Amino acid sequence: MSVLLGGFDIGGTKCAAVLGRTSEDGGSVEIVEKRAFPTPATPGEAIGRFGDALSELLEKAAADGPLRAIGISCGGPLDSRSGLVLSPPNLPGWDRIDVVGPLHGRFGVPVALQNDANACALAEWKWGAGRGASNVIFLTFGTGMGAGLILNGRLYSGANDMAGEVGHMRLAPDGPVGYGKAGSFEGFCSGGGIARLARRMAEARLGEGGASALAEHPDRLEEITAQAVFEAAEAGDELAREAVGIVGRKLGQGLAVLVDVLNPERIVIGSIYARQRAVLEPLVREELEREALSPSLEACEVVPSGLGEHVGDAASLSVAMQALEDERS
Repeated sequence: MSVLLGGFDIGGTKCAAVLGRTSEDGGSVEIVEKRAFPTPATPGEAIGRFGDALSELLEKAAADGPLRAIGISCGGPLDSRSGLVLSPPNLPGWDRIDVVGPLHGRFGVPVALQNDANACALAEWKWGAGRGASNVIFLTFGTGMGAGLILNGRLYSGANDMAGEVGHMRLAPDGPVGYGKAGSFEGFCSGGGIARLARRMAEARLGEGGASALAEHPDRLEEITAQAVFEAAEAGDELAREAVGIVGRKLGQGLAVLVDVLNPERIVIGSIYARQRAVLEPLVREELEREALSPSLEACEVVPSGLGEHVGDAASLSVAMQALEDERS
């Protein structure tokens, strides 16, 4: 017998309503259908739009049985216990917004809220590369760098939902800015951070009179993206390869801290690492072997996301599954 779950993914530019189906034991997930839409101007409109979209999806899937739970994935900060979104920087106007109450009132099922990194960690733990492990770290490594922590078989969110903000760790006295801090983990290991690092290096190269595919003209530096850096490195560009080398080593240094402090069985990394594993993995491994405690490193695997580009769709559904399991216990 299958279980029907609803998911609400709230982003700065777009939102999505997801309908999923899992087995009764929650051991697998299938995305039944998804509706994406631009993030509305107000929180109330967004919640209403999601409710309408989910109702439409449920009407189409009527034969699959009743909706059992709803999960919400949103960038932090937030208060998962109270169901409040607390002014995320990418969601202006979302100030102490109750997203759980209105949906519980409309659908009459358990509703739960988690930040996006935690939601992805739950999804990878339940259905992806973290299955079978009790201590799992999921790293976003996309637009930003954040972590979701599964410790001793439970999601760990900390005293006020701020656990896992690894992007704020400083890895160097200076460097690209990420999470408001120069030289941070997010500064070196995020899409925006990689672009900023490469722009700084390209500007210096131009000032020295050197050449690079990334430094053809000073007016074009703002066009440099993380994808362009990896593509240029693959094509053999020296400056791009140097930038990728820095990113890989800083990623390894950040992972070494997590290995030493949390002693995980598995670190699952999404987005950029999953797409660029071939070039990043050797650099990361070298740094881990230099920096991490050997017994802890021997107990830990570092792997790409098992859900790949679908982890975002599964994330909110994993929060719904967790809400259902919490209600049963």
